[in-house]
Amino acid sequence: MEDIKLNYTGKIREVEIGAGDKKIKIGGQSALNFHSFEGEFPNQPVISFEIWDSKPDEWPDSCIGPFNDVIDDPVSWAKKCINEYGAKCLTVFLNSTDPNGMNKSAEEVKPVVEKIVKEIDVPLIFWGSGDVKKDIDVLKMVCEVCEGKNVALGPVVDKNYKQIGGSAIAYKQVVIASSPIDINLAKQLNILLLELGVPENKIIMDPTVGALGYGIEYTYSVMERDRIAGLLQGDDKLAFPIYCYLSKEVWKIKEVGILETIDIKLGKEKERGIMFEAITATLLLLAGADIVVIRHPETVKLIDKLREEMCEQLGK
Repeated sequence: MEDIKLNYTGKIREVEIGAGDKKIKIGGQSALNFHSFEGEFPNQPVISFEIWDSKPDEWPDSCIGPFNDVIDDPVSWAKKCINEYGAKCLTVFLNSTDPNGMNKSAEEVKPVVEKIVKEIDVPLIFWGSGDVKKDIDVLKMVCEVCEGKNVALGPVVDKNYKQIGGSAIAYKQVVIASSPIDINLAKQLNILLLELGVPENKIIMDPTVGALGYGIEYTYSVMERDRIAGLLQGDDKLAFPIYCYLSKEVWKIKEVGILETIDIKLGKEKERGIMFEAITATLLLLAGADIVVIRHPETVKLIDKLREEMCEQLGK
């Protein structure tokens, strides 16, 4: 019996992050993720380690543990991810700028961004607090400080895309377009960025994902529809790489945080959290993710092994 193969007519745009020998490429596929038997799959999905610019007091001990000696210094934290855990990409969450938290200004966090960019040579993604107005100042500062480094930055949303997108154009950075988990809203934001003048190879989509047990089915469905539209239905406004900041969703859910001393039936807290993160990441990779953000080094090992094995078996 002859194998049945889909006839893809579209192709996901290829986007580069970083500069020099360690830059990464994502996207470029002409088939669904890992379907190299049906089309081209030139770039493996990327794992991005998560670091914060301030100590994450709300993290569980199981996530603090691997970084306990560097958790107060984002540069040392980043170097440990690279030197000890083999990180090839980092997402720097500028949590201290959150108006509901430390509420640091763009000028106050600028020295940290400058130091990270100066001392870290792997591709960087800078993530704002999510406050629409605050992120304008913060991410515009990131664009300026990181000139020539080709960093990615987000979340860029419909209410601040003009200001942040304009700065990204001026300093030639990559924007991560974030929209609520809805295919039409994602497409509309991509159109707005393109009309603003952001180059096609400088846009990444962030569909705003859920975690295992907390919306993963709907997340998977929307991401799959994004990919089908871009690859099979000729909709080039959805043919962009996908970024999934899943770690912050996974590690805050109730089932991950319940201590084993409270409910022994749930198993060990650390192992449970790692499995929640690993399963969420696996599903999102299958749905079409090009970058997944992961917090725990043990999760990275699991996903890295899975990714390598799948690509090897499929001839890539």
